[in-house]
Amino acid sequence: SPVAAMTLDRLFFALAALLGGTAVAAGAFATHALRGQITPRLLEVFETGSRYQMYHALTLAVVALALRSSLGHATWLVAGGWALVVGTVIFSGSLYALSLSGVGLLGAVAPLGGGALIVGWGCLAVAAWLGSSSPT
Repeated sequence: SPVAAMTLDRLFFALAALLGGTAVAAGAFATHALRGQITPRLLEVFETGSRYQMYHALTLAVVALALRSSLGHATWLVAGGWALVVGTVIFSGSLYALSLSGVGLLGAVAPLGGGALIVGWGCLAVAAWLGSSSPT
């Protein structure tokens, strides 16, 4: 299958594009469909989810490029990339769900995603510190 043959750098780049595109769609949805339909506070929460999704989509694209160019320790880049994916889905997803449902309990899930994002950034720092995992 094409996905099985895809390298991690290409997979991360594709996921970055998917996350970036859906972040734009979420932002447009918030501006055009949600404004006036939910409270200003919930709209702000939704927009925070969209903003953080875009930040981390862009960061994931950088991870993909770093993997492709062997800029950083590959194991830590991969761990960081997956932590960013999981963290973005949990963090932004929980904020979207909270905004659309009004169920406050969903706000308790966001810190788990935020923790994963912090772990991802930490992994990227270690990847940079250790440098390339392949001899040049």
